Amino acid sequence: MATESMTTCPVGRALDLVGDRWSLLIVREAFDGVRRFSDFQRRLGMSRSMLSQRLQALLEAEVLVQQPLAEGRSYQEYVLTERGRALFPLVVALRQWGEAFLFAPGEPRSVLQADSDDRPLALMQPRDQRGQVVEAAQTRVIKPVSA
Repeated sequence: MATESMTTCPVGRALDLVGDRWSLLIVREAFDGVRRFSDFQRRLGMSRSMLSQRLQALLEAEVLVQQPLAEGRSYQEYVLTERGRALFPLVVALRQWGEAFLFAPGEPRSVLQADSDDRPLALMQPRDQRGQVVEAAQTRVIKPVSA
């Protein structure tokens, strides 16, 4: 029997790809400019085999692409694809949730700012097609009709 995550649920399918501890951290590091295997490993403290597995899954899902290093050496670098860059709002939303609920007042933490501003990014909020903020109670899921 197929689970909902394997059929019609976009959240389940997304979590199947990036729902483990390491995959989104790899994507976060890629947003921060990390491109080389050794740099991912050093910054994340992952084992080589675990990092290789996660990078391979992200390559297969077309979240990352491998390309030769710009310096012309035989090394490869990992670069976010359009699909990978589309994960930025998710990474920002998780960051903002963590900032709001997982740090004590005044506890040191990293802060994400736009290059054009010295303040943290505005809170990510779901909006309808007219731009109005929408709460969970104001939404519904329309499931496809089974054949």
